[in-house]
Amino acid sequence: MPTSYVMKVSSNGQVSIPADARARWHPARVVMVDLGDRIVMRPLPEDAVGALEGKYHGQGPSTDEARRRARMADAAIERRKLR
Repeated sequence: MPTSYVMKVSSNGQVSIPADARARWHPARVVMVDLGDRIVMRPLPEDAVGALEGKYHGQGPSTDEARRRARMADAAIERRKLR
């Protein structure tokens, strides 16, 4: 069940993460996301890139394949310009 906290923002723009939330998440760093009508603060994994690699592994082309496709598309545009 979601838990809400009311926190005071200091004159420096800082807030403290409540002790029970720190104990649950053990965050070393957090990311704050501005969703327009609200702010979400999430723990940032130690290896943020590695966490994404696992989540998106196998989805979409490899970077080499994506570059190859982009180069082919650019070459096709250049060929059309020369006609």
